[in-house]
Amino acid sequence: MSNGILIVDDAAFMRMMIKDVLTKNGFDVVGEAENGARAIEKYKELQPNLTIMDITMPEIDGIQAVKEIKKIDPSAKIIMCSAMGQQAMVIEAIQAGAKDFIVKPFQADRVIEAVKKVIG
Repeated sequence: MSNGILIVDDAAFMRMMIKDVLTKNGFDVVGEAENGARAIEKYKELQPNLTIMDITMPEIDGIQAVKEIKKIDPSAKIIMCSAMGQQAMVIEAIQAGAKDFIVKPFQADRVIEAVKKVIG
């Protein structure tokens, strides 16, 4: 069941950068969302096998979105994307069910390493 990857970030350029890294490495990006509320909708619709989610977003933040997605699908695989200095939020996200995190500005190889670790 390869439904690809959902990218969630309120910054369009960040979604584009992550998508670029993933597609260049042979991963299939099936959708994008600009906030936590849309992420939950898109997750239900697309059932991706991985979600890469920003922590700080309008409407519903990444941590709340992780909690909601985990209610829908307890086996959901989510990698958080955070800016430097957001360790407390990263810990909260991991406790909410995120599998890993990448720090912005990120290195392409770190993104791929995290994705491979989580989806194998």
